[in-house]
Amino acid sequence: MLIYEMKIAPSPRRVRIFLAEKGISNIEYKEINLQTGENRTPEFRAISPFGLVPVLELDDGTHIAETLAICRYFEELQPEPPLYGRNPKEKALVEQWNRFVELNFFMPTGMCFQHTSSYFAKFKTQVPAWGELCRKGVHDFIERMEKHFADNEYLVGDYYSIADISAYCALDFSKVNDIRLGEQHVNTRRWHEAMKSRASAKA
Repeated sequence: MLIYEMKIAPSPRRVRIFLAEKGISNIEYKEINLQTGENRTPEFRAISPFGLVPVLELDDGTHIAETLAICRYFEELQPEPPLYGRNPKEKALVEQWNRFVELNFFMPTGMCFQHTSSYFAKFKTQVPAWGELCRKGVHDFIERMEKHFADNEYLVGDYYSIADISAYCALDFSKVNDIRLGEQHVNTRRWHEAMKSRASAKA
């Protein structure tokens, strides 16, 4: 199997951390340079219609071009350790929190970067006001996490999951928008340090 990625991007990092937690290492990687437009070539669009990374290429030629779908594939392929929940209730809560993170943290972080940074200026029409609104949304979600972590070790109680991986990568990537945890974020800092201390964080 082969994964197309840009290593510094947050979504490919989610997949690498997920695979490290699973102990899956027999994967090849191919770097795709988003800044030079390698992801917008007809050849790459043939395997990733929206020109996004990561993309998983299976041995039979099938392409899976969505981060959470890739992680779900490996969850089904190798169920242990389970990262999408261990019982129906937990699976529902993992899905809930992962969607909270995707819609209110991960996507706004990306939109803030795309609409306020010169990095994307030549690739798309930027709407700075939208980027700043997304920045506010990210700050709001961090405050929500701070309250949640006062009573929870992870996003789903005491269970580490794909939702934590998503939130961890979003928080680390928020630095490109000059968004960082403050001294007042005691609970979220504790969670972040626990995430950073896992061996998979270095994947």
